[in-house]
Amino acid sequence: MPNLDKFDIAILRVLQDDARATNVEIAERVNLSPSPCLRRIRNLERSGVLRGYRADIDRKAVGLGLTVFVEIKVGRHSQENARAQQEALLAIPEVVSCFLISGNADFLAEVVVEDLSAYETLLTETLLALPGVSDIRSNFAIRAIKTGGPLKLPERREG
Repeated sequence: MPNLDKFDIAILRVLQDDARATNVEIAERVNLSPSPCLRRIRNLERSGVLRGYRADIDRKAVGLGLTVFVEIKVGRHSQENARAQQEALLAIPEVVSCFLISGNADFLAEVVVEDLSAYETLLTETLLALPGVSDIRSNFAIRAIKTGGPLKLPERREG
């Protein structure tokens, strides 16, 4: 992990608040000149701290009205099975986030689809066909309270 100083943290805070801010705007807000600010942003991108920039889209406004949290249990545990499961989950566009977890399930996937009918199709034709699946449990979101919130970054470091 890169050693982030107070300027890096400040830049990340600005970008979380407004990823469309120009380099000049970011530089002004973090008290740097534009050139060093841009260098730091590029370093954050190269190191993988800044993984990308994207639009925050209202799911319902584009017809994606159902969010499902899917617990997936795999029958036989092995590195090969886990790798196959991960690759299969990465290939499903409706899976917007996925975690390897401990507990009753092995994976927790956040699935976003149009409606219950679309989820049923995804479940029966795709999720149940995943390699090594022994059980799937679906938890339907009734209402989103908070999604895509900013990370609570560490306090500013001296540097």
